Amino acid sequence: MRVGILAIQHESNTFLHQPTTMASFDRLFIGEEVRRTQAGAHNEIAGFFRSLEAEGIEAVPLLFASATPGGVVVAEALNRLVELALEQIDKAGKLDGLLLAPHGAAVSEQHPDMDGYWLSMVRRHVGPEMPIVCTLDLHGNVTQGMIDACDATIGYRTNPHLDQTARGLEAGKLIARTLRGEVRPTQAAAFPPIAINIERQLTAASPCRELYAMADAVLARKGVLSNTVMLGFPYSDVEEMGSSVIAVTDNDPGLARALADEMAAYIWRNRHDFVGVMIGVDEAIDTALKSPSPVCLLDMGDNVGGGSAGDGTIIAHALHRRRVADSFVAIYDPPAVHHAIKVGPGKTLHMSLGGHTDKMHGQPLQVDVTVVSVFNDARITETQTRHGGRTEFEMGPTAVVRTGHGLTIQLTSTRVMPFSINQVACCGLDPLAFRILVAKGVHAPVAAYAPVCPTLIRVNTPGATTADMTRHLHYKHRRTPLFPFEDTGKP
Repeated sequence: MRVGILAIQHESNTFLHQPTTMASFDRLFIGEEVRRTQAGAHNEIAGFFRSLEAEGIEAVPLLFASATPGGVVVAEALNRLVELALEQIDKAGKLDGLLLAPHGAAVSEQHPDMDGYWLSMVRRHVGPEMPIVCTLDLHGNVTQGMIDACDATIGYRTNPHLDQTARGLEAGKLIARTLRGEVRPTQAAAFPPIAINIERQLTAASPCRELYAMADAVLARKGVLSNTVMLGFPYSDVEEMGSSVIAVTDNDPGLARALADEMAAYIWRNRHDFVGVMIGVDEAIDTALKSPSPVCLLDMGDNVGGGSAGDGTIIAHALHRRRVADSFVAIYDPPAVHHAIKVGPGKTLHMSLGGHTDKMHGQPLQVDVTVVSVFNDARITETQTRHGGRTEFEMGPTAVVRTGHGLTIQLTSTRVMPFSINQVACCGLDPLAFRILVAKGVHAPVAAYAPVCPTLIRVNTPGATTADMTRHLHYKHRRTPLFPFEDTGKP
């Protein structure tokens, strides 16, 4: 038997003005390139390859397309990606099944439900009989179209996402059992009217710890093949924005519906536990200065993993104003990198840093700095399993500068998601030498920074990924009623 592997992944923040184009999909691999680049990663694609090999099924790599989270995907890019996907399916010859890996929160200009659209196009192309098993990031906003296009849907269960390979293994085993006629997956999704705040989405802590314990108990019941809790992605302003649950059963659609509704009812009953806790910048710094170092301040409003600009300066301004020595922050600023490289290490100059992409993430930091080091092509290598499963990151030309008060600023020419502590170490800096490390994220950086930082504090900063969604994000398309915007409705 032969099973195709295909992924189109993007997390779309509709509050950003800069669109995602075809050029943004800088990780685009076709055919055997998928195997060469992804089989050794720590993601679901690697799990697909490993599980199919273990099951004696030929893995047929088709397409892997991924872009850093950003704005809405332009129509031209989506059309080209779908065209590539269908072309590769046709070129592959006879396939017995498909393993698909969308993200779940992709939005395009013409199709707000981008993942549902391309999944449906694939389903239409291969016909209704071919088994399709799909994996999702738990930050997806699930639609009925996504569910209808696949036989089974399996979402990540951890945030930070450390179980991607495990979910790929699960999906591969399920499609193998389906192809052998051992099971016949049937699934149902439920959509409780709630958007779980991003600040509450750490799966190892309450209230998500109890939520997933409930899901695990349901999973252990007879006839259940899989289940998923989708925490949702609040930065995609689409009708289905919010949380959802999925149940997959063995040829029992009635049971799948009942279990999905049961899990949705649990979320609704406990909805007030999922309202975010907000800590301001100065309060966070006060706490950090009283805590064992280094402390990681998580900049929620400038979360690169949620599509934000990466050049936010809100926390940097506060650290500089308060003269907090031995602190570190990374800022995306290509012109500043070019200037620092031109001047060279050891030179002192006045710079305007960050705050250039938009007006949501703070004004540029006007400051005198000394150039510490420059790199024409900085790269991050990560050997451990970290959020996102990637093992290599490119920062491009990079410079490290330092203020007279001891604020170290890493200037990058690409937006870097802080999923590896080696983002700091690759520039010759010792993370343990800092009192405060700023990471532009919410929960994703935890896997990388928790082994180094005894304390992590989530900071309520403004921006395109602000956690304070009820006050600072202006939705036009979300469903109503939806908690916590409205406290009415039922699961």
